[in-house]
Amino acid sequence: MNSADDRETQVASKIAGSSRALRRVLVAAVFAAVAIRSHGAEPQTLPSVPEILKPPAGEHLRAHAHASGQQIYTCDGSKWILSGPDAKLFDQAGRNVGSHFAGPTWRWLDGSQVTGRPISSAAPNPDSIPWLLLTATGHTGSGVLTNVSSIQRLQTKGGEAPASGCAPSDKGEQTRVSYTAEYYFYAP
Repeated sequence: MNSADDRETQVASKIAGSSRALRRVLVAAVFAAVAIRSHGAEPQTLPSVPEILKPPAGEHLRAHAHASGQQIYTCDGSKWILSGPDAKLFDQAGRNVGSHFAGPTWRWLDGSQVTGRPISSAAPNPDSIPWLLLTATGHTGSGVLTNVSSIQRLQTKGGEAPASGCAPSDKGEQTRVSYTAEYYFYAP
C-alpha cells in the first residue's frame, strides 16, 4: 500500500467511528425523549376520594402507577404484623416503572425515591387493605419522585392480614398476601 491508500483508510476509519458515536448519541436522545414524554403524557385525572384522603391544596398530580405484588406479614405469636409491601409499579401502558417496598418506599426506575408516613385512611372495602393518604418523609435520587410531597393509595384489592394461623408456635413466620392498588404521587 502507498501513503495515499493509508490516508484514505485512516479517514474512512475516522468517519466510521464518528458515525457510530453519532448513532449512539441519537439513539440515547430518542430513548430520553420517549421516557420524558411517557411521564408527561399521562392524563392528569384526579381520583374521586373521601375528603380525608385528598392531598393538600396547591399540590398537583405528578405521577400515577398501578401496583401489583404482596403485603408481607410476620407472626408475633398472636397476630400478623405488617412487615412491608413487595410490589412492582406499572404505568398506564403496563410498563414497569418502579417498585414499592418497606418504609413504605417507592422507587422509580430513574433512581428517584420517596418514603412516606400515613396520615389518614379509609376502608371502603373490608376485604382489602385501607386506602391511605401519606406524607413524604424523605427523598433520594433525582427524577419523577424528587419533589413528591403526598402519596395516595387507592382502589386496593386484597392484601389484608390473615384472620388466623398465627399462634405462639408460629412466631417469626411470614406470609405474603397478594394485592393491587393505584398510587398517586403529588408535588407542589
